[in-house]
Amino acid sequence: MTSSTEVEPSMTQPGEGSELLADLYAQSLRQIKEGQLAKGRIIALSPQEVVIDIGYKSEGSIPRSEFPDAAGLKVGDEVEVLIESVEDEQGMVQLSKSKADRQKGWERIINSFKEGDVIDGRPARKVKGGLMVDIGIEAFMPASLASFKGYANLDALVGQPLKFIILKISRARKNIVVSHRDYLIQEKEKTRKTLLEKLSVGERRTGTVKNLTDFGAFVDLGGVDGLLHVGDISWGRVSHPSEVLSVGQQLDILILSVDRENHKVSLGLKQLLPSPWEHAETKYPVGTRLKGKVVNLVPYGAFVEVEPGIEGLVHISELSWSKRINHPSELLQVGQEIEAVVLSVDAKNQRLSLGVRQVTGDPWQGVKDKYQAGAKIMGRVRQLTDYGAFIELEDGIEGMLHNADISWTRKINHPSEVLKKGRMVEVLILTCDTEARRITLGMKQLMSDPWAELVKRFALGSVVEGAVTKVAGFGLFVEIAQDVEGLMHLSELDLGPNEKLDERYHVGDRLRAQVIKLDEIERKIGLSNKNLPPVPPPPPSGPPAA
Repeated sequence: MTSSTEVEPSMTQPGEGSELLADLYAQSLRQIKEGQLAKGRIIALSPQEVVIDIGYKSEGSIPRSEFPDAAGLKVGDEVEVLIESVEDEQGMVQLSKSKADRQKGWERIINSFKEGDVIDGRPARKVKGGLMVDIGIEAFMPASLASFKGYANLDALVGQPLKFIILKISRARKNIVVSHRDYLIQEKEKTRKTLLEKLSVGERRTGTVKNLTDFGAFVDLGGVDGLLHVGDISWGRVSHPSEVLSVGQQLDILILSVDRENHKVSLGLKQLLPSPWEHAETKYPVGTRLKGKVVNLVPYGAFVEVEPGIEGLVHISELSWSKRINHPSELLQVGQEIEAVVLSVDAKNQRLSLGVRQVTGDPWQGVKDKYQAGAKIMGRVRQLTDYGAFIELEDGIEGMLHNADISWTRKINHPSEVLKKGRMVEVLILTCDTEARRITLGMKQLMSDPWAELVKRFALGSVVEGAVTKVAGFGLFVEIAQDVEGLMHLSELDLGPNEKLDERYHVGDRLRAQVIKLDEIERKIGLSNKNLPPVPPPPPSGPPAA
């Protein structure tokens, strides 16, 4: 029997046998090319190298360092390698185990994963700008994508088994970018969604204070942040959450509302305790006299805390029986302890109305007998207004002195023209209405009405002399006697065609005028300096009579 490589002599020509044998030998060798993966068998081991036969005419050697399990290698083991070069200078095939592993890893990633998938890996080493991560092949992770917030300690991550999101696969450059941060965000979103589905209104949970703001505190419920509004922290007044809470504090909390669409959860702390308003109506019946602390002042009144969680409003009208209060700060200040009387209580709507003036009793009781019309009394000027002055007759009792009741003859535009705040003045009681809590006063009524005498003194057509007291747009006011003024209308002034009133006349100027109007009912005197009669000549002077 002949071997498969032998050839019968009759079938060949001289010289053809050796060529045929060479061809058959060549055909028995594997067809290989650079960059190809090939399986081979270890035929020799040395401390530094591993010799591998891949069925080619020559063997190849690979450094032991390219084998992850180099200590366990033995002759006869089958390995897969990458052919880097068919033949080197020594005629051997150049092989690489590490590149073969990378090639297989790349093909596994390409065939099994896509961008956005989660993959297991382990940071292998720190490089400029981030970490090289072993996911079967080396992938790059930027330092900014290593943790949930900010930049992590990259050295501490090396060697740690982690999960990553594949952000980018570049087939042309055969590189991959991964992110651990995106994986953490994705997992947090899954946890939050799951927890939101489980949360229910009225449920009691444990949370950790995560952040404090002016309007409340954010509490971590284990993947979902809920807002504990400052008004839901305590039944008592809390100006800022930091007064009772601190970051990192553990809390038992109540779920007030869950908005799954917008991922919002409202929390309550005070709701875990009974409301102090439950027994407010029995504890604070109308007429109860109590003490409290002023906690806030507003234009319409003062809020008074009578106990933690219960505040009452003292309306500005309930601060004084008679004094005109423009703002509560005129009598009260925040932090002040005061006494008040309960006027009404509405526990359902959590409203408590208080009064301060009721503590001292009503000063108007008996006023009608004490301040009868026609009585003279001394009072202190407490307040000046455009229309008159408030005169304090006693503590809690004031009367109104209108401008028109200050003088019989003088036109008073503002009481400050004749009165000064704090000054004691004598007044006459004109009216006293205890139901309306109103007393009207007069000063001019303390003296007789001089108009009967003035009518005789300043008859129509008489010529008077006086000083300008006021220059108005419509004319001049001229004082022709003590506290007696007349109006010289613009039409009754002797002005040239181009003369202006305020340029021709000034306060203090003295001038002559003629009385052209005398109205005793309206108490008005009209003057004119047009067509005045000439000033009579002085009497002649001569030698004294014999």
